[in-house]
Amino acid sequence: MAVRDPEATRARIFEAAVAEFAARGIAGARIDRIAAAAKANKQLIYAYFGNKAELFTQVLGKVMLDLAAAVPVDPDDIEGWIDRLMDYHETHPEVLRLLFWEGLEYGTTDLPDEAERQEHYRRKVATLEDGQARGVITDAIPPRDLLLLLTALANWAVVVPQMRRILAGTDDTDRDRLRTSIKEAARRLVAK
Repeated sequence: MAVRDPEATRARIFEAAVAEFAARGIAGARIDRIAAAAKANKQLIYAYFGNKAELFTQVLGKVMLDLAAAVPVDPDDIEGWIDRLMDYHETHPEVLRLLFWEGLEYGTTDLPDEAERQEHYRRKVATLEDGQARGVITDAIPPRDLLLLLTALANWAVVVPQMRRILAGTDDTDRDRLRTSIKEAARRLVAK
């Protein structure tokens, strides 16, 4: 008789949900496919995570926390932070896909976890505010706007890989050139 491992089951469900939501979004995702991929009972998904929208919110919340822990904002080394952010998204493209799907699904309406997300970003903005107060980055751009601009610079090529391919090319030298350009743009954006 097999021994049940609820944590292993939850982890399999979570990983299957990340893949399903990243590939198909909230509307296109199917709990049946998540259950099959996780080799789990569909009812367990509802018991552990709630409905599909709640599961998506939990999935995105977790991957955002993982990103924040792995790549904290560093106003003392913006170019290094941009490098680490780009590296993270190259190895975890599902994060930006999930955010993109969330944007398509919710648009400008409130998110289910809006308060938690605001707090998440408030901490990142505070890091930039600190850098501005210490004079290591410009205070000409409000820190909230600066965070949005810097993350857009670092993330856009992953969100729209077809544009990256068409405009910047596909060779390793093209990739390196684009990365250098993005870091230079970020450096200029924060320059005093």
